[in-house]
Amino acid sequence: MQAAQGEISGQLRFQGLCRGLMAPAALIMLHGMKLILISGLSGSGKSVALNLLEDSGFYCVDNLPVVMLTVLVRMLQEEGVAKVAVAIDARAGHGIELLAGKIETLKAAGINLNFLFLFSHEETLLKRYSESRRRHPLATSELTLVEAIRAERALLEPISQLGHRIDTSGMKANGLREWIRQFIEAEPGQGLTLMFESFGFKHGLPLEADLVFDVRCLPNPYYDPELRPLTGRDQPVIDFLEGEAEVRRMREDICRFVASWLPNYIRDNRNYLTVAIGCTGGQHRSVYLAEWLAREFANRARVLVRHRTLACS
Repeated sequence: MQAAQGEISGQLRFQGLCRGLMAPAALIMLHGMKLILISGLSGSGKSVALNLLEDSGFYCVDNLPVVMLTVLVRMLQEEGVAKVAVAIDARAGHGIELLAGKIETLKAAGINLNFLFLFSHEETLLKRYSESRRRHPLATSELTLVEAIRAERALLEPISQLGHRIDTSGMKANGLREWIRQFIEAEPGQGLTLMFESFGFKHGLPLEADLVFDVRCLPNPYYDPELRPLTGRDQPVIDFLEGEAEVRRMREDICRFVASWLPNYIRDNRNYLTVAIGCTGGQHRSVYLAEWLAREFANRARVLVRHRTLACS
């Protein structure tokens, strides 16, 4: 009984310390720090992302309890650390529900903060766990791997829409590292970033897309044996597509639609707008159009371009 009372007393003292540290942290303007928060499903690539950020000069912390986030930021600010990356996952328990409030507090204090949420299809996660033979963090003697994955997805659902989402299904580690690198270089926190992403319908829709355009009706370079092994970034494919009136008309229509509605998305205080362009395989037509649109909007917004099929190959 005394041991239990002592444990409770210790917990209360710890919580009081956290509150005491977090209150000043909310009042002091913490200018100059760049903070990237990473969360998502186990097996979706958080370790790959955190390792890249560490290689890019970020001070990285893995599996931080949400209640300690403001405390950590204030301590690192006092130490003069300018770039910080923190991974938060389901092991944070029910404290995960506090994250939205923590993010608002830190932004109000002047932190240049962005949140990245990684996820994958259930089939992809099962395959990765089978190959790595690692234990899922929520797995118990009473939960199968599938049940643990679904339980984690439900637990993280409240925070899954707090920031930029990346579907890593089928993606190689090198492809994910390149996408994270683009994410870092986009300088988050300065307004909306417009992202053009190519994909192949036969591989499935990108779940993070805000707008989706189907360009499978356009002439397909795949049926030219000389163009088949190339991509929409190669000049022979570009020349083929730009010689087709339907392609020129489609790209102008998409450009006009995005340009017309972009101000509305900006007024909606979004950090990212993902425009997905899909053809059959995600190799020729969609890649060409995503590249072309990225160039067209380069002077109207901060632009990223991604090619899902190419990143998975």
